[in-house]
Amino acid sequence: MPDQLPACPPLVAVIGAGPAGLMAAEALAAAGVAVQVFDAMPSVGRKFLLAGVGGMNITHSEPYPAFVGRYAERRDEVDALLRDFDADALREWIHGLGIETFVGTSGRVFPRDMKAAPLLRAWLKRLRDSGVVIHTRHRWLGWNADGGLRIGYPQGELSLHADAVVLALGGGSWARLGSDGAWVPLLAERAVDISALQPSNCGFEVEGWSDVLTSKFAGAPLKNIALAMPGSAARKGEFILTAQGVEGSLVYAWSAQVREAINRDGRATLLLDLLPDRPVDKIVQALAKPRGSRSMAKHLHSQLGIDGVKAALLRELTDQATFADPQALAAAIKALPIVLVRTRPLDEAISSAGGVRFAGMDDGLMLRPLPGVFCAGEMLDWEAPTGGYLLTACFASGLRAGRAAADWLRGKG
Repeated sequence: MPDQLPACPPLVAVIGAGPAGLMAAEALAAAGVAVQVFDAMPSVGRKFLLAGVGGMNITHSEPYPAFVGRYAERRDEVDALLRDFDADALREWIHGLGIETFVGTSGRVFPRDMKAAPLLRAWLKRLRDSGVVIHTRHRWLGWNADGGLRIGYPQGELSLHADAVVLALGGGSWARLGSDGAWVPLLAERAVDISALQPSNCGFEVEGWSDVLTSKFAGAPLKNIALAMPGSAARKGEFILTAQGVEGSLVYAWSAQVREAINRDGRATLLLDLLPDRPVDKIVQALAKPRGSRSMAKHLHSQLGIDGVKAALLRELTDQATFADPQALAAAIKALPIVLVRTRPLDEAISSAGGVRFAGMDDGLMLRPLPGVFCAGEMLDWEAPTGGYLLTACFASGLRAGRAAADWLRGKG
């Protein structure tokens, strides 16, 4: 029989110590509820800390209508959460921890020192000072027959009877940091409505680059370019050519649409504009200039500045006839089709789509089939691009779940 973990009711168990779980714990502690947090990893906030390597992008400063629009099909559901805790509220909350922020040239918001660790340390101190107890190396294993929580730890298994539970277990990406999706079958067997987890903000594969291209340019960045899907407006940015296909920030921005096109049609096409600031007629004029004894590669370089990985990719995805026709070559430069056939594996993705469907929860994120069990963070069925949108919604959902759990306990009393 598992050991019994002592509890002083009312007690809420928060499962998962990422931003959503810790925010839920803070809201509960502020309501005077005893909180114990359990995380399977040796330390808390591991994905949060890794996301902060190279600069902790905490949120974004763009106007609210554009901000909430980043959540696409889940705009309305996430809007309901952000109304209580939006990007401005998140910045004020960070300032309350003694961490200053600033807005970068891209509109992204960062801590002044660009690091996640000082923010997390200050937050954990405040949580512990408020009475929150955090257990690491404690993995949630589901429920016992009597309704107690099963929690595995290095010495065996514990059983805890909590008055309410907040699940903030992350999605299915970056398993080595704790987000392994192991919760899916545990909730599915309890009739919780779950949409299958899929990669989001991820790389994609092509049918196969040539050895010539990958041997020289795998890992090379393409900068000052734009990408579009057919019928959509192009977005500027940069991405990386990989041995299997493409990845990087500009690819991630299209990941939801590309993934859904692959799910529907078996493939998706991204149109690469190698010279987004030059109109096609100017490119035709430059290409039509006499090149004398110069090779086409040198002509492209001297007239248009196309060389390196850009020139190699242009060669990879066109033919000799295209290179012989300035009009056709200019059209290819402005809309070079990259055909993508599959996502990279879920565990490589920055985040995941799918999860617990909003229709299966009430407004407080309590699971309809499991009264007293709330969900928050990336395990919910929403997705967003990188740029601070992921973190903001995780914080907001954690706050909602924590407050709702406290309200639910008061209603029981």
